[in-house]
Amino acid sequence: MVLDKRVNSAFIGTGLQKHLRNAEADHVVIVGLTTDHCCSTTARMASNLGFETWFVADATATHARAGFDAETMHRTALASLDGEFARVMTTAEAITGLRGLASSS
Repeated sequence: MVLDKRVNSAFIGTGLQKHLRNAEADHVVIVGLTTDHCCSTTARMASNLGFETWFVADATATHARAGFDAETMHRTALASLDGEFARVMTTAEAITGLRGLASSS
């Protein structure tokens, strides 16, 4: 499935929520660009829509903004998501978690 996303959230105007519900998905794994904009917005919406949301810290990135270096922006965005909107994890942790989900299905 390819979604044509035109705003920060992958859920707005794309049919993603309907697709996930039809697939009976209960988890969303967030990777991509940028940590503090599109990825964060999508993670927040996923959580608000009731999906267990995993945010893969080493598979997301951002760039410097407003005098803050990229790493500071990235780490700050991760800190604001973790525990409230998403579970922030590494790629290795996500793979282990996905294997666990697959074996319990």
